[in-house]
Amino acid sequence: MSDDHYFTARPASAAERHVMPVTLAGRDVEVETAGGIFSPRRIDLGTQVLLRAVPEPPRTGELLDLGCGWGPLALTLAIDSPLAHVWAVDVNERALDLVARNARRLGLENVTACAPDAVPPDIELAAIWSNPPIRVGKDALHAMMAQWLPRLADGASAHLVVQRNLGADTLLRWLDDHLTEIVGSRTATVTRLASAKGFRILEVGVG
Repeated sequence: MSDDHYFTARPASAAERHVMPVTLAGRDVEVETAGGIFSPRRIDLGTQVLLRAVPEPPRTGELLDLGCGWGPLALTLAIDSPLAHVWAVDVNERALDLVARNARRLGLENVTACAPDAVPPDIELAAIWSNPPIRVGKDALHAMMAQWLPRLADGASAHLVVQRNLGADTLLRWLDDHLTEIVGSRTATVTRLASAKGFRILEVGVG
């Protein structure tokens, strides 16, 4: 499996993009995808598992799709919570271009696709949904958790989907050991919300 989609890719030309039918938030829609990003030909199985297990997102507030790819989680959040604002975050320029195109295609005006450092530092997140890039390695993954979990508002939760044989239980243990230092003086918990098709859904709740 190529790791290109985790690091660098320029926006795809019109000739490289293709239209794909998918179902998001119960709606049959068409989205644009392209090579050089994560799972360009379908909604990947882990994301499907997360979408089936995750509770309904908050109706308002700032919501985050961390590692958005072409946008299945971000677009679902935006459809389900039209009064909320969705941050679709990725390091891949092509993925961000596709999310923005797909939001326009679906008439969603509440999505901002951007690099991680473009999210204003004072924003508190009402929810995080993520199919994180496990293959970047433990150090990079732990750094992502330490960067974004402290930004959850009190009472908010993050939901992560991780393949069991790629370290879901190891990540669960690491989060359990480090949550206190990550979120500071606030209380926080991490639990395994669900398991299906070789994936775990981890839930991190704060305050």
